Amino acid sequence: MAASVTSLSRARWQVPKSVVGSSANSSSRFWATNRLVSFPKVSHPPKFQTSVINKESVGPDVKHLKVGDRVAMEPGATCKRCDACKSGRYELCPDIIFAATPPYDGTLGRYYRLPADLAFPLPDNVSLEDGAMAIGIHSVSNLGGFRANQSIAVFGCGPVGLLCMAVAKALGANRVIAVDINAARLEFAKGYAATHTYLPPSMEEGETRPAYSRRNAEKMKKDLGIEDRGSKAIDLVIDASGAEVSIQTGLFIAKSGGTMVQVGMGNPNVTIDVGQLTTKELNYKGSFRYGPGDYPLAIALVAQGKIDLKPLVTHRYTFDQAIVAFQATRSGKSEDGKGVIKVVISGPDFPADAA
Repeated sequence: MAASVTSLSRARWQVPKSVVGSSANSSSRFWATNRLVSFPKVSHPPKFQTSVINKESVGPDVKHLKVGDRVAMEPGATCKRCDACKSGRYELCPDIIFAATPPYDGTLGRYYRLPADLAFPLPDNVSLEDGAMAIGIHSVSNLGGFRANQSIAVFGCGPVGLLCMAVAKALGANRVIAVDINAARLEFAKGYAATHTYLPPSMEEGETRPAYSRRNAEKMKKDLGIEDRGSKAIDLVIDASGAEVSIQTGLFIAKSGGTMVQVGMGNPNVTIDVGQLTTKELNYKGSFRYGPGDYPLAIALVAQGKIDLKPLVTHRYTFDQAIVAFQATRSGKSEDGKGVIKVVISGPDFPADAA
């Protein structure tokens, strides 16, 4: 989301005025169900998530920003005192104030208060829309430890999965494999960041999910020449779907000693093959929110032209059309039938094309 700071309620806190915002899937789920995984149900859905702002005034203790700066907002203020914060994993702070996470509203409004150190200036060649989508870094680079010439498989070709692919490509990936049950999304992924795509087969009658996932993994390995070790192995698996069979298949195709990062959130109770975790000594990690260095690296990759975010924005809405935007995100298509990848909502004082 984009906005502009109009005042400071405390020396190092900013109050931005919204300009552009991206409708996150988690916000859409809160809006539709009033809950997400272990977070409690709320009486009203939170408003929004990822943000970018335009600064209009600064307080005396804000040194790295000046009036008129366009900045990306990392929407999670932490205590800076707990063990998680001090150890460099502030995204796990128990007292975090995270936008669009109960009991806190999001940034879909004219004003939002944020610590100034969570506002990152955007270079001149990075648009407000680009700044509103600085995600994917945490899962691939930070948690996944992805390096040049490694290979990655991403399950789920939605906006988060596509951004994970783009990050891997920007970091010098050898192979970027996109996996989805939607052929149209696979086609988009191939033209965007993937080097290879894979469309899983249908489940057979009476087949259990674990049995299907094992069969699916074997087919995927055969079709794409994936091996358990060496240069043809998959170093990093990202599940951005949350689907049980995707999680199961991912564990089967990850190389020995490899890493799998869980990004997608679906049914919290899934069956996995613990034998794969133990015998291959896999590193299975959860990914939640953002961490140190994620925003600066994301902005740098976009500014250097290594990631192009513009093709991901398929729909733009005005502030008054926010409900329609959330409905489109939830259904996966707009009223005209066009498929949704990423939705952007402009702030209350700006037109839909203000970015």
